[in-house]
Amino acid sequence: MRIGNNPHKDEVLPQSDYLHQVVIPVYIPHQEGYFKDSLRIFQLCIQSLLKTVHSKTCITVVNNGSCEIVIEYLDQIYHEGHIQELIHTENIGKLNAVLKGLAGNNIELVTITDADVLFLENWQESSTKVFRALPKAGVVGVVPQFCMYKNKCGNILFDTLFSEKLKFIPIQFSEGLVRFYDSIGWDRSYNKDYLKYGLGLEHDNVKVFVGSGHFVATYKKQMFQEMKSYFNYKLGGDSENYLDTLPLKYDYWRVTTYDNYAYHMGNVFEDWMSEIEHNKNNRTEIDFGFVVHKQAISFMVLLKNELFPKFLFNHSISKLFYNWKKLPKSMVNNYNNIIPK
Repeated sequence: MRIGNNPHKDEVLPQSDYLHQVVIPVYIPHQEGYFKDSLRIFQLCIQSLLKTVHSKTCITVVNNGSCEIVIEYLDQIYHEGHIQELIHTENIGKLNAVLKGLAGNNIELVTITDADVLFLENWQESSTKVFRALPKAGVVGVVPQFCMYKNKCGNILFDTLFSEKLKFIPIQFSEGLVRFYDSIGWDRSYNKDYLKYGLGLEHDNVKVFVGSGHFVATYKKQMFQEMKSYFNYKLGGDSENYLDTLPLKYDYWRVTTYDNYAYHMGNVFEDWMSEIEHNKNNRTEIDFGFVVHKQAISFMVLLKNELFPKFLFNHSISKLFYNWKKLPKSMVNNYNNIIPK
């Protein structure tokens, strides 16, 4: 039996005070073998995040079927008020866990990050500066990587091909690149020219590299309004490709900050990880109100992101492109070399 009306019926939700959300899916099923150091690394991830975000940041952690000791740690930091949202699930797959974290709010920017990322000072401020300087940016990474302009970046290349602002620029912090590829198990036999120059874009005194990885990146939340609700992979398959291709449907550019603002730690703890020092971020100037796009015309998505890159990265055409965009001549012939893993 029910008597009367629920007093909250038809009540409009107030606008959230949060301007930035960070979603972290975490899966640590035990503390042996591959996962031996994972909890320690995840704790460093959380600690670095708490020290580098502003007060209007909502941190959402999705426990994707972790073991009891991880659950206890998460419950503790939630009840202590360090994180704003905590979702416990069985192992439903990484991207499905991310989707759970995205649902239920309308915060303008959302950073999706792996649980083994060590955040550095000013990553948040530098990301929002890029969104402000480049209204077409829809994804901003904070860790430069090799040749990301070849991955789902046809639209930015198409739009800026004849601009002098699109050109190869010197890598500012090659050590960050080395650490990243060490962390994912690559040997160091890759082309060392990739440590010296990358394809960049400069606008309003803000430099970025073209392209972005997806282990940590910030997205305009608007593009997730009609997001897919389920992926049938625990990891990989077509799930990670979803985060790379979704921005293209809105003709958003994928870029990365010029400097390196995070480290990928991997699954093995190293002493340097705990030696990174942070100063508490007390920044009061916070950006909001970024430009949003409607869905792009399907033909233009196909033209920019499928047909155009095939033409541009034809072996002969790509060399002309590299010369035109000021890659040092000594690097042009070898810049297309396959990167070993």
